[in-house]
Amino acid sequence: MSDKYQAFTASPIGKILVKNLGLPAPVALERYTAGDPLVKGTVLVGGRGRLGESLPGLLDVLGVASTTAPSDGEKYKGLVFDATGISTVEELVELQAFFTPVLRSLSTCARVVVIGTPPAQLKGSARIAQRALEGFTRSLGKEIGKGGTVQLVYVADGYEDSLLSTLAFLLSPKSAYVSGQVVRIGTQKEKHGAEVSDWTQPLAGKVAFVTGASRGIGEEIARVLHRDGATVVGLDVPQAASDLQRVMKEIDGDWLTLDITAKDAPQRIAQHLKDKHGGVDIVVHNAGVTMDKKLANQNPERFGKVLQINLEAPERITAELLSQKVINANGRIVGVASIAGIAGNLGQTSYAASKAGVIGFVDSLAGSLKDGITINAVAPGFIITAMTAAVPFATREVGQRLNAMSQGGLPVDVAETIAWYANPASSAVNGNVVRVCGQMMLGA
Repeated sequence: MSDKYQAFTASPIGKILVKNLGLPAPVALERYTAGDPLVKGTVLVGGRGRLGESLPGLLDVLGVASTTAPSDGEKYKGLVFDATGISTVEELVELQAFFTPVLRSLSTCARVVVIGTPPAQLKGSARIAQRALEGFTRSLGKEIGKGGTVQLVYVADGYEDSLLSTLAFLLSPKSAYVSGQVVRIGTQKEKHGAEVSDWTQPLAGKVAFVTGASRGIGEEIARVLHRDGATVVGLDVPQAASDLQRVMKEIDGDWLTLDITAKDAPQRIAQHLKDKHGGVDIVVHNAGVTMDKKLANQNPERFGKVLQINLEAPERITAELLSQKVINANGRIVGVASIAGIAGNLGQTSYAASKAGVIGFVDSLAGSLKDGITINAVAPGFIITAMTAAVPFATREVGQRLNAMSQGGLPVDVAETIAWYANPASSAVNGNVVRVCGQMMLGA
């Protein structure tokens, strides 16, 4: 589904009306195409702290051109500021000293990343100053404009070398619809690592299991994981078998049709993954439904069905895969939550409860998983799909414009975020919930 309003604002008469009436003017977002460099331009690196000296070297590994010396007339595709050395409130002015002179030198769809230390690791003034970075980055994300994004990455002490996959994602067009987010690296008690020899195929040799894979966001997740080298096992209900088989054949994948709420579904899934693939490396719980009604008009069967599909089934399937050791070492579990589970939505008490529960599901497992297995979640905002095309026009327009980018996202934006979590080099990214919502004005 195309964004007709965005197309109108790019027309001659639309440009005039946008300028004279102060209407939102959504920028066409740059998205990654296989074979492209991660960053088409130069990244300016600044700040002082634990990562200052190593950042140019990390970017060099990714094939990203960088400089530490700003020059007049230069345009930058990204800014990376090491704020780990800021330990007092007074030192926060270093943010202004770095950013203000160069913000007007940013290209369209530029990327800004601020790196800090998790406040929980600190005390006193240092803790206060590091926590202040969240307000700074979220506000800058709403100012930057021109399709740009701003993120804060808290890197735990000792995990400086675990930043590569996160930089690759946040500085590239893969993070087109992710902004104003806080990513935490190094929350685990034990450190696990895995090198990536080919950043164009980081999932080569991996097996990925994706539920709800026949269409929409699930289909795009399967395609992006395949693009990155994974063998994909897609699952959907028997009614979607033909669409599922079509998608899996196109990406040389495998498929399984069943109802994930069935009593024996976890055992059947585990058996299939063991027998046909020897285990699984990436588990994506994407399948979900909405059965929207105001609570006063809701009935227990519909309310319970949403909870069973969206929340109970992922919990049961994951428990079975873990107990049978079907998930390989350094494996990835990803839940698909929703901005509705964070901010709530009119008429979506059951859906919002289930998606908030997905976040609780991540919280409940993040600290107990072993063998380098991680669990994270994505929380999509307004994503343009066939389902949202059926939403009434006025509601759809509000959903698309009520974010810093004044537009809806695409299924590929969710898929790219999941591919970042799935990357073997993301072993220190655990327990995160990243919102793929263009930085919604509410709940983000």
